Formats: sequence, structure tokens, C-alpha cells
Amino acid sequence: MFNKFASKAVVALPLTALALAISAAHAAPVVGPADATFYNIPATAPAGVHGDLVSYRQTTVKLGDTAPATNAWNVVYQSTDSVGKSNYVSGTVLVPSAVWTGTGPRPVILYAVGTHGLANDCAPSRQMAKGTDYENANIAAALKAGYAVLVSDYAGYLNGASSTYLAGASQGHAVLDIFTAATSIPATGITATSKAAIWGYSQGGQSSAWAAELLTSYAPGLNVVGVAAGGIPADFIKTSLNLDGNLGAGFLFSAVSGLSKQYPKGIPVGTIASDFGKAELAKLQTQCVFTALLTHLNGKLSDYTLNNTTLTELEDIGYVNDTLVAQNLGLQPVNVPLYQYHGQADEFIPLDQDIALKRQYCAKYPNVTFDVYPSEHIVTQFQAAPNVLTWLGDRFAGKPATGTCGNNAPEPKSIANPGGGDFVVSLTKWPLTASVGLKTLKQTVNLPATSTFTADANITAKTLKGNLVVPEFKQSINIIGLPVPVGLRITPVGETTGTTSLDNDGILHVHGKAYVNITVTSLLGIPFGECKTVTPVEFPLNFDGPVSSLGNGGLTFTGTTTFPQIKGCFVSGILTALMSGTGQSYSFNVAPPAPTKY
Repeated sequence: MFNKFASKAVVALPLTALALAISAAHAAPVVGPADATFYNIPATAPAGVHGDLVSYRQTTVKLGDTAPATNAWNVVYQSTDSVGKSNYVSGTVLVPSAVWTGTGPRPVILYAVGTHGLANDCAPSRQMAKGTDYENANIAAALKAGYAVLVSDYAGYLNGASSTYLAGASQGHAVLDIFTAATSIPATGITATSKAAIWGYSQGGQSSAWAAELLTSYAPGLNVVGVAAGGIPADFIKTSLNLDGNLGAGFLFSAVSGLSKQYPKGIPVGTIASDFGKAELAKLQTQCVFTALLTHLNGKLSDYTLNNTTLTELEDIGYVNDTLVAQNLGLQPVNVPLYQYHGQADEFIPLDQDIALKRQYCAKYPNVTFDVYPSEHIVTQFQAAPNVLTWLGDRFAGKPATGTCGNNAPEPKSIANPGGGDFVVSLTKWPLTASVGLKTLKQTVNLPATSTFTADANITAKTLKGNLVVPEFKQSINIIGLPVPVGLRITPVGETTGTTSLDNDGILHVHGKAYVNITVTSLLGIPFGECKTVTPVEFPLNFDGPVSSLGNGGLTFTGTTTFPQIKGCFVSGILTALMSGTGQSYSFNVAPPAPTKY
């Protein structure tokens, strides 16, 4: 029944003319132009060997306020695609301006980015120049630790080229080859013997794992001391079935496009896709990740195919199945320490298939550490960063990794929200670190460390619903110069409600209000009944910042509020005078819980 899908050759992408003159034999790299023509595809076919630097230029990157002063270069270098053909790839080399004071050459992190979208302008090198790359926080953290950071754009982001999104070997090659390319840039301090580590999440986790599997055969000279790979789509059939008709459908449709560019006979879009499907795939070529994600929520591949052929039916076609299976990981050993991690609530990439990959790796090499984070996909990417950098730092320092291959703990099960409906990010019992500044007393009241915040942030409906849990506590407060133990109870009044949204630039917007009654339950350890605010206290919760903040330090809400009068006991007048009124400051931070090892 699938004769209609007989594969056809896809017309080769046109090469953009000129911009760089490269000799046919191992040419020295040249300084490229300052404008966008730097990204023009070189006019001559690749020559020399993979990792050769073709062109470079100094550039300026905008990585946020926490990033250290950094020297940066854009690069175009030679690599190899997934079918063994030489290609050209762009990327960015970042080196902290501060002198490296550690032992030996400055360590290098090969940072493999996650999904950025298919349009040329989505490339990390172009996004970092504009200050809009959603992974800036992780890159800045690695630079702050003193490491050089090399970020490949992957294949297909030069002008006029098409991304081969999720073509695993191509991505792994690109990650490894940017190291060799960087050693040819003058004054970076990166040498062929520099210690290197590989780090990536989601598409970047796939790329990192591919780089790790290819390392011995493709780049045996690299001094790689460790690999961190998170949220890995290791089993393409299982992952694609989870994405179809689900929140991450945009990733599936992007994969169809990307793999069709790398494997035109394996994914023959021209004979599989309907006219509507072709038009939608063409739109994806103009969209970056958050636009693609939010535009295609819950889409089904059958809506894009001739005769509404389903994903399962397509995957039963031999050459389609072969193409997808060729992206699977775990068939080759990883011969360096590996830190693998995944979100237990990951709604996009199934947890169980990543655990299965861990078992495959452990069967070949025992030094694999697997951490399970309690959060969904996007949160886990950034929540894991401090632990990843600590783990990589230990590898750079020569400390041995013990791994968890021998861990006999029960296999963690997914707690992801059901798919196919609204895009909901759940914060389940996130630790709440909160303080309130009492204006009149000029003192700060700290809420108990066991306080939590639970909420559902519905990105589709743009709503926020949640609640605070604050155990009853006591704190010493100085009243007329004397420390007085005060018992306090903070009780939510209704749900915390508001709005939440994620825009196409990856900026998260949260605006809501929490209402609580504040009850003073005792003074000097003496209980005296219900002495509480006559009306609930209103705490506005406003946050506008990068989505990476969900995991990178959590969400912080600050502001001032008004405490109403306190009534209900014989000292209510005194308490009102000391604790009520306008200008009471507050700071609430909610951050994800800690991971567990598996």
C-alpha cells in the first residue's frame, strides 16, 4: 500500500556564491567579513580534513548580566554529516577574558545546544550576538567557572542552507570538530592537549551522546575527560510516538524536516507529505524553537500526510524505519565517565527510554552516573546546570567518578502531565524561601525552610493556580530593644492565581497574587488566642525573565505590601502599631527540589 511513497532524490541545496576563497588543499584559515556574509557557504567543496578551520572573526556576544567578560569568535569549519560527506558548519568560540590560573591549559567545554529552530537566524551564534539565546544562563555559568566554551550551530545554519535537525552523527561530528577548529584561532589559549568535556541537553543531549560514542573512532586525539548528556532522545521510534499529537509535536515535525534534508530517500517528504503538510514544513523553516513549539502544540503527523497516513504506518515502511533507527544511541560504548540526567516529569522525551540507554551503556562501561530530577523538560535543563558543572569540574580536576551502574534502586517512573491537552508546567512542592521585612521594626521575618509552593502554570490557557504551605513557626523579634519570641501562623486565603505565558523569545511572564492571613499565636511562649490581620495580606507575584530562570535559581518575586490592622487579642493594639501599615517588603523564591540518583 505504500508504493505511493517510493523515495525520490531531493534536489541538492544551492550553494551561496563566494564570500570565502579556499584553496583545494588544506588552506590556512582566513579572517571572515564582519557582516552577515560571514555565513555564506564557501564556494569551493570541502577539502582537507574534518576540524579544519575555514574562517573566523572576532565578535561580541550578549550572555546576560551574570556572564564574565568574554572574548568571542565566530567560526566556519569543516565537519562530516551523518552519511560521511564533508560539510561546512558554523559556531562560536568563547574564552573568558580573565587569565586562567588553574593547572595546565584552560579546560574546554564543548557545549551542545538543544533545539533552536530551523531558520538560519535561530543559530546559537546569531542568537548570542543579539542576546536572545535561551541557553545563555548555562553558557555564562560555564564561562564564570573559568572554562572556554565552544558552541556549534550544527550543520545547516549557513546562509541558504537547511538544518539537518536530529541527524545524530552529523551533530556529534560538529561538536567534536569545533574543538580542533578552535585550536587554529590565534590567542585563544586552546591547544590540542587541553582537557575537554562535552555537555548538552535534549537535542544537545543526543549530540553529546553521539559525540561520546564517536569519540574513539572519529576524534581519538581529543583529551575528553567526561560527558554530561541530559534529556536524551535515545530511541527515536518511542520518542516520536510520544511527541505525535502531544505538546512537543513541533519537535516531531522539525525532525521530519531535518531528517529529510539529511536522508532524502529515507524520509521522502515530497511523496509522503500533503500540500498542507509541505506548507507547514515550509513555515517551520522560518520559525525558532518557541514559535514552533507553541504553534504546533498537539498536532498530529497524519494531518500533514497524504491520505492522513499515521506515524505508525509511516514507521512501518522499511526505509523510514531504517532512517529513524539509525539515530538511536547505545550501540557503541562510551569510554569516558558519563553523567546522564532526565526530568521525571518530562512531557516531551520519555524517561524510560533514557533509562534503557543507561542500561545499554552500563553493560559496556561501568562509569555512568544517572540523576533523576523532579521537573519537566525545560526546568530540568537549567536546574541540572550547577550539578553538571560540579561534576565536570571534578573530572577536570582528575577526581574519579564512581557511577551508579550498580545502583539497585527501583526504576523511577514518569510523573509527566498527560499529553494532548494544555501545555502545563507543574511546580509540585517546590521549596519556598521567603522573607518579610517589617518596616516599623526594621527587622526581617524568615519563613520556615520547610515552606513550599505548588502550582500549575498553564501556558496554553495563560493561567496560574497554586497554593502556599507554610508551617506554623516561631521567631525572635526585637521589640523596644528586647528579643521577644513570637509565634506566627501564615494561612493562605484561597488559591494563588494569576497569569503565565511564554513568548516566542523564550521570556516567561508570571503575574499573580497570593492572599494570606497572618496570625500571631503567642508572645514569649504564651498563647493568647487568635490575634490576626483583619483582612488578608496581598502579595503581588510578578516575574518577567528568561525561561531558564525556572531551573536556574528558580523564580523570585519581590515587592512591598500593606499589612492591615491586627485584632483579636489583648495586645492587638501594640502589634498593629509595630507590624501594620504600608511599605512592608517581601522576597519569595521558589526553586525545584533536588534530584535523586538512579
